[in-house]
Amino acid sequence: MKAMALTRLGEIDSSSAPLDPVEMDITEPGEGEILIRVSACGVCHTELDEIEGRTAPPVLPVIPGHQVVGRVVALGKNVHRLAVGDRVGVAWIFSACGGCQYCRNGLENVCSQFQATGRDVNGGYGEYMIAREKFVYLIPERFSDAQAAPLLCGGAIGYRSLTLAGISDGDPLGLMGFGSSAHLVLQMSKNLYPRSPVFVFARGEKARRFSRELGADWAGDIDGHPPEGLQAIIDTTPAWKPVVRGLAALRPAGRLVINVIRKEEGDKRILSSLEYQTHLWQEKELKSVANICRSDVAEFLQLADSMHLAPKVEEYPLEEAGRAVVDLKTGKATGSKVLVI
Repeated sequence: MKAMALTRLGEIDSSSAPLDPVEMDITEPGEGEILIRVSACGVCHTELDEIEGRTAPPVLPVIPGHQVVGRVVALGKNVHRLAVGDRVGVAWIFSACGGCQYCRNGLENVCSQFQATGRDVNGGYGEYMIAREKFVYLIPERFSDAQAAPLLCGGAIGYRSLTLAGISDGDPLGLMGFGSSAHLVLQMSKNLYPRSPVFVFARGEKARRFSRELGADWAGDIDGHPPEGLQAIIDTTPAWKPVVRGLAALRPAGRLVINVIRKEEGDKRILSSLEYQTHLWQEKELKSVANICRSDVAEFLQLADSMHLAPKVEEYPLEEAGRAVVDLKTGKATGSKVLVI
């Protein structure tokens, strides 16, 4: 099979990413596993962190990609829920132990044995992949393969972030940054909390205009001032400044949810501007998001189906995975980038 592999960590520059075309044997599925013929795989900001060394170290060489859609073509032993021909999706959570206190309480995302698709095991930047039956999801018929792919990470992690934000209908919500995940969160919020205004903070006018087209009630720069204080803010940026700005924009007892793997080291000095009275007083909260659980993906796919969620996607052939990664880092286009295989 053909695939694009990450063989070394390195900086993604304006013209290239360290991904190499490879030919590999197709692996047979083991017990409880399935073999998937991949048809689409989303390209995620997490891949940028993985390639440039900001996540837990990947097992190199590895095939990246954790927003995978395809058809089941073979079953291992003791696979009972799925059949050959089913259209399924694979998300960032490849597996967890299933027995620790976190798994038993529905928090597989913080299990010490959490395995990530495309980092700890081969993912979807290839023609085939192995997955565990317990960690795959049937894809609603409403979505094309390319539309479904970004739902499996940007959508699912956005759903978890919105849940952790803890807002009620009518509470004003802020979105710091407006990329693949946030453009889906905006649509979710408008469906689940129709009386809640959504205020978007984004660097570029192109992103701000896109947010308004999707129903944002206000859109401004990171330093902008929305018309009212916010009950919750979801931050999807790699920088520290939006954290400081977001805390200042919260109402008393408001919550800032940070939905990124890691913040940039270079601008950490901005944290020296934190003032207790302005940013932290009156019971304001900080909450981080760590990975996703199976329940997040399953619940979100049902929600996306029921609300006719419409991801905006830009398609690339598999062999142009490097260009897709570069375009994602440099901010070209809007919405989600998807490899069509």
